[in-house]
Amino acid sequence: MLCFALALAAGCGGSGTPQLQDANKPVPELRSMLKDASPEVQARGALGLSRAGAEARDAVPDLIPLFKSASALARQNAALALGAIGPDASAAVPALTDALRDSEWAVRRAAAQALGAIGAKGALPALRKLEGDTNKQVRDAAKKAREQLGG
Repeated sequence: MLCFALALAAGCGGSGTPQLQDANKPVPELRSMLKDASPEVQARGALGLSRAGAEARDAVPDLIPLFKSASALARQNAALALGAIGPDASAAVPALTDALRDSEWAVRRAAAQALGAIGAKGALPALRKLEGDTNKQVRDAAKKAREQLGG
């Protein structure tokens, strides 16, 4: 149960413990994880990059394809990483804007947060559409992002 509760934030392994060991891996190793065939490994790589912040700016082109992953955790963690990178992740704004329509609320929330952190003023109309989202956390994230963007 602990693994399930932490899955959205950390990813889980077969042992039932959160996979946080990737957080201290070097950025090039985390980037290579994004190309792994396993969505779990991709999600862990993206989570590690989210902890690297702006240092992971060169990984932006590697993170964008994760928004096509069948794994909601990989999509969410890609958005978290892009938000942590900040303005240097502006190339991901179209993918993040599309992610605001994701079927998973956690992905929509992370995408909204990332757009605010990046400073994507062009995403304001899409963020406004989230005012009617069924999930309060998504609505709150979109509101905060709009405030960050001045709109």
